[in-house]
Amino acid sequence: MKARRPSLADAAYDRLFRAIRSGAYADGERLPTEHALAAELDISRPVLREALRRLAEQGLVQARQGSGTFVRQSGLRAPLGFGRPEGTRDLAACYAFRLAIEPEAAAAAAREKTPAALTEIVAALDLLGQATRAAHHREDADFAFHLAIARASGNRYFAMSMEELKDHIAVGMRRHGASLKIVPAGLEHVFDEHGRIFAAIRDGDGDTARTEMRLHLEGSRARALDQ
Repeated sequence: MKARRPSLADAAYDRLFRAIRSGAYADGERLPTEHALAAELDISRPVLREALRRLAEQGLVQARQGSGTFVRQSGLRAPLGFGRPEGTRDLAACYAFRLAIEPEAAAAAAREKTPAALTEIVAALDLLGQATRAAHHREDADFAFHLAIARASGNRYFAMSMEELKDHIAVGMRRHGASLKIVPAGLEHVFDEHGRIFAAIRDGDGDTARTEMRLHLEGSRARALDQ
């Protein structure tokens, strides 16, 4: 399966998110009508609704029946205060935190998945597969895979935590990726781990999704810290 390019809904979501974050729309301000906003963004109304749905899941907009869709600046999360990761101790703490939340996010994703959520996970998995076949590790695709699972959980706090920790997670992923290149079939083995996580989510098997995610993160932690 070919990797999915960013969709029109992705692009619309990004534009609206940036507009809200920049203050182009004030707190409590009503967004333009669907017809007007779709025309402004040059997209169809179904595509716009998907982008608005994602914004609503993040608490950035609120639809009021008969009144329209309103901006909620309070949904813009303030930085959680994570400084730059400092050394092995922070890396180990980050993995401990991920082990606490990501297996549960995977289990929830198996229960709450939607076709759109599965498509997002598959897109990241395809990119990982392409990189693996080329004997590379793609940190961006790796993070996108884990973030897509957090989003698929239906619980925005999982995704928000992952997004806030992106820089910290990236450190571990870089170290982990580098270690895989010196282990025979290391990249292929880890790609298979990702595949098993996805299969469990796709099949609605929450217990297996939880277990596979935990085993994957424990292996990643061991490889990243053993350097």
